[in-house]
Amino acid sequence: MSDRALKLAPSATLEVVAKAKQLKREGKPVISFGAGEPDFTSPPAAVQAAVDAIKRGETHYTPTSGIPELKEAIQTYYLQRFGLDYRPDEILVGAGAKPLLYEAFACLLNPGDEVLLFAPAWVSYVEQISLCDGRPVVLDTSANDFFPTREQIAEAITPRTVGILVNTPNNPTGAVYPGSLLEEIAGIAQENGLWVIFDEIYERLVYGEAVHSNILSVVPSLRSSTLLINGVSKAYAMTGWRIGYALGPKQLIEKMGGVQGHLTSNPTSISQWASAAAIKNAETDVESMRKAFEERRTLILKALKEMPLIRVTEPQGAFYVFVDARNCIGKSYRGQILSDDVAFCKALLEGEFVAAVPGSAFLAPGFIRVSYSNSAEEITEGMSRLNRFLSEL
Repeated sequence: MSDRALKLAPSATLEVVAKAKQLKREGKPVISFGAGEPDFTSPPAAVQAAVDAIKRGETHYTPTSGIPELKEAIQTYYLQRFGLDYRPDEILVGAGAKPLLYEAFACLLNPGDEVLLFAPAWVSYVEQISLCDGRPVVLDTSANDFFPTREQIAEAITPRTVGILVNTPNNPTGAVYPGSLLEEIAGIAQENGLWVIFDEIYERLVYGEAVHSNILSVVPSLRSSTLLINGVSKAYAMTGWRIGYALGPKQLIEKMGGVQGHLTSNPTSISQWASAAAIKNAETDVESMRKAFEERRTLILKALKEMPLIRVTEPQGAFYVFVDARNCIGKSYRGQILSDDVAFCKALLEGEFVAAVPGSAFLAPGFIRVSYSNSAEEITEGMSRLNRFLSEL
């Protein structure tokens, strides 16, 4: 095996989901808070558009960068929502946001180039940067309510720094970066000639008084060095359709499209037609799901705040709570020492049949990620089991 393959860490999120599904198949009453996907069905407009596309025979190759109809829908969406006008040749449709991020790193990084990212961070960022022979520079934000500081960022920049990766609303913390912080990040990027990779896949899922700001709406002058990443998976409950999109400078989009041509070719034709219909016609569905997530967030936070040993920072977006379980590490559960967050999650799954993701998967040892993309009934029962687990430590 190559060194590249040997140093690749598996996705802890997928491992937890797989173990939970295995126990379910064995008849165990598992409740999983591990998956990063909505439990709603895809919007009717998307489903009908897919059926219509199949009946029309839209089952062949499409342009590698995406069908014009979907690009037009994305173009209109960004113009209406953020006031950003992108041409079709500045938009790339991919088989999910994940391969688009990989294509971006492949185009921007030479061996040893550095990318700043803020921990806790989504599981695949570090691995993708490393796969492209880059060096992830991880800045811990856990001491500042999961927001990076200007001083942190400025001190981490070296002559090898190429870009800053920003994910808001954040997975796994639910933090929503205020416009003032985005302005600071943009200023540092401009001062140092850096790229900004702006992952806003959860941008529709914000709650309470929180407002999602696109970094280019805050600092338009950053456009020539910013890549926006988005998709239909989270807001439209279309994870399995595998459609993401990137918006950025034509030169970068063309190079990413070239990589995609050799990597996946075009994204699935049927999924593209479904996504175009969702973006154009499923606004009511998106808001309905957002409101349901907000209610679930209230429910799960109330339960968590009443539990012993753990602490929570209230999330403002996405559909996760990042729970500080560091006070649990070193304690025992039914004779088993909880040596770290992985052992914590293993004991919780085996003892109470509740699946959560260890924080070390997100570069934050001692934490656990709990998703509230579950029904209210599952949240209530699952939190009751977690409380019982904590009480036995």
